[in-house]
Amino acid sequence: MAREPRRRDAPRLDQPREARRSLLAAPSVDPEAFGRWSERFARFMGTARFLVYMTALVVLWLAWNTFAPDHLQFDPKTLNYTLLTLLLSLQASYAAPLILLAQNRQTDRDRVIGEQDRARDERGLADTEFLTREVASLRIALRDVATRDFVRSELRDLLAELDERGALERRDPPATEARPT
Repeated sequence: MAREPRRRDAPRLDQPREARRSLLAAPSVDPEAFGRWSERFARFMGTARFLVYMTALVVLWLAWNTFAPDHLQFDPKTLNYTLLTLLLSLQASYAAPLILLAQNRQTDRDRVIGEQDRARDERGLADTEFLTREVASLRIALRDVATRDFVRSELRDLLAELDERGALERRDPPATEARPT
């Protein structure tokens, strides 16, 4: 009896499963989106607007629960504003990790920017050293090159020498061979 080839994705009964299914599906959270949100939240908490809003809320809360009739108070003074304390503690317990997350992301960005700055500085230093070597080699090469002033002085010397020879030849004409007459 011929066997059918087994599919690659078919489960094997002689091996344990590699991944177990959980009873509850884990929520999928985009870390970048959550990080951006935490940075916006941390930035907002560091503004004067947040301080004004928070101060106004606490003052209204205290005023309402202090001066309102007893049956309308939801966090009475007699219980030392327990609900207000709880809410402020809850806000602080969520704010601290979000601010730390935002600071960690900023630290990571600063580290990457620092590495990029160092790499750019190293390239700039290498370019500067290369250009310095090139300028030095050009200076050395220019010592051996005839400059315009040097060529002019040499031409003047040659011209003066030619003038001297011409003057000598005019004074002492060269002996000419005797021509038969």
